[in-house]
Amino acid sequence: MPAAAGAIADVRLTPTQIKVLRGVHSGQLNKQIAYELGIAEATVKAHMTALMRKLNVRNRTQVAIAAQSLALHAS
Repeated sequence: MPAAAGAIADVRLTPTQIKVLRGVHSGQLNKQIAYELGIAEATVKAHMTALMRKLNVRNRTQVAIAAQSLALHAS
């Protein structure tokens, strides 16, 4: 289960992690995110692993849901 909404809002992400998070939220594949950011696909995977750990989630779908929650808190 994802962390509580308040805890998600307190998560500190690097600029690249935010870009990867936006890509996941948009439904892009790791390969597409890597191409857009000009980085290796393996680097995107490393950022995904860090995002899952920081957001306290287990899979890509939960990362996308957490991204939606973050977007709601930002607006």
